Amino acid sequence: MIRVYADMVADLFHYGHVEFLKKARALGDYLIVGVHNDQVSTDWKRPPILSMDQRLAVVAACRYVDEALPNAPELPDREWISKHNIDLMVHGDDMSESDLNHYYGVPIKMGIFRTVRYTKGISTTEIIRRCKEIDLKV
Repeated sequence: MIRVYADMVADLFHYGHVEFLKKARALGDYLIVGVHNDQVSTDWKRPPILSMDQRLAVVAACRYVDEALPNAPELPDREWISKHNIDLMVHGDDMSESDLNHYYGVPIKMGIFRTVRYTKGISTTEIIRRCKEIDLKV
């Protein structure tokens, strides 16, 4: 059995997230998804809109996900990879090579890292932009 791991913020879960998880799951038999905490999420992009519990719940509910873990490490190390019996680590191809080496250097060196094609035209940042553009009033 091939255990695949992907990490994500999963804020404002959308079809781009689903497509990513579908592609990641297709690379193995069991998909583990780590959800980054608020601090890691803020350091990467911005503070998340949804809480950790909300983001974790929606990831766990996705049909392609077998296991959802809170507080995914920003820099997964050998010990963490071993603890979770990860055979393959996956991320979207939307990061620079420099960023990939920074965040995923250990799994890259271990030869267990792959990228999958990013779903263009949709992102949480794009959804937020659209809401601002239409001057969404609640």
